[in-house]
Amino acid sequence: MVGPYRGLFDRPGTTGFVLAGFIGRMPMSMLGIGVVLLVQTLTGSYAVAGAVAATTNVSFAIAAPLSGRLADRFGQNRVITPIALVNALALAALMLCAGYGLPHWTLYVTGLLVGATSLSIGSMVRARWSLIHGGSGKLHTAFAFESVVDEVTFVTGPVLVTVLATGVNPFAGLTVALICMLFGSLALAAQRRTQPPVQRLTASSGTPILIPGIALLSCVYLGLGAVFGSVDLITVAFAEEHGVKAAAGFLVGAFAGGSMVSALWFGSRHWRISLRGRFVRSLGLLVVGLLPIMFIGNVWIMASALFLAGFAISPTLITGFSLTERLVPPSLLTEGMAWISTSIGFGVAIGAWAGGRLTEAYGASNAYGFALGAAALAAVVGVGGSGLLRIPQAPSPAKS
Repeated sequence: MVGPYRGLFDRPGTTGFVLAGFIGRMPMSMLGIGVVLLVQTLTGSYAVAGAVAATTNVSFAIAAPLSGRLADRFGQNRVITPIALVNALALAALMLCAGYGLPHWTLYVTGLLVGATSLSIGSMVRARWSLIHGGSGKLHTAFAFESVVDEVTFVTGPVLVTVLATGVNPFAGLTVALICMLFGSLALAAQRRTQPPVQRLTASSGTPILIPGIALLSCVYLGLGAVFGSVDLITVAFAEEHGVKAAAGFLVGAFAGGSMVSALWFGSRHWRISLRGRFVRSLGLLVVGLLPIMFIGNVWIMASALFLAGFAISPTLITGFSLTERLVPPSLLTEGMAWISTSIGFGVAIGAWAGGRLTEAYGASNAYGFALGAAALAAVVGVGGSGLLRIPQAPSPAKS
């Protein structure tokens, strides 16, 4: 299973941007649950915590395509550095507002700034892989590897931030997230040799979201983001209901762990099924995997169920990014990748908000029904509109 990944790092500079991207991406998995734990601890309300997390994710979702477009237009190194510095200041301000017990509106304002200045590091790293391996079979493996990296962060990040926030200090988790973001982002900006070349964009360049296939993928990933956001928040409440709040990070990590294992396996195979076929099958598998979690009342059984449910996440993300790379012009590639992150961000915001409200009203186990419904809706949209994801085949060379 490891064999196909060995050739990915032959090109000079790949190890550098992969390591920088991994560190810079850690806050992606730490920020949401870190904000929830901090705000809920200081305010006593999951609804407020979920709303602040939702505000952060909405602002990220709105800003991500813009930062991606700027990266295509001016180069990643010129865009990453100033935005990362502002993001660090905004996150520090959020923690100070929470620590001093300032009015709730200050949490929303600083949360909005944190999201608006959060970089889509994964999109920028995938754009570099597309530059190196575009048009070859290695790109599928590279995107699979990136899903593994994503899931490693989602396995370790929630556990780390939960242990720090509950065992050390409510601020400790977000402080570590801030350090990782700043160090990783600046290190990625320094990797100029592998960054995509600056693209000349004109008024006629348009935006990737107007491509029908990208619009469909964005709708699907909106639903998937709602699954991720709701499961994260509801799982924190589920662990607290069962008297083991410190295990929340482990449970969220189990969900990502299943995705990490499936990413390793999925990326090591050469598939005869089309990208479109793999995409719709993965959506169906996610719905089936989420069915049992509404009926589980034991923490350790829940960890196993979440692990199995996570198996469908990476195949869905890998095929979605591969479809995006094939559907979007090279001059808009980073922005196109960022639209996927935007859709997930909007979905996470919806899921965090709905998960908080439903948990307080009906309890954690019943609130998991929202995650199941969001996955089912994403599958219906993806299967119903899958015709928009057909990729034209290159014409065969004429015979002499």
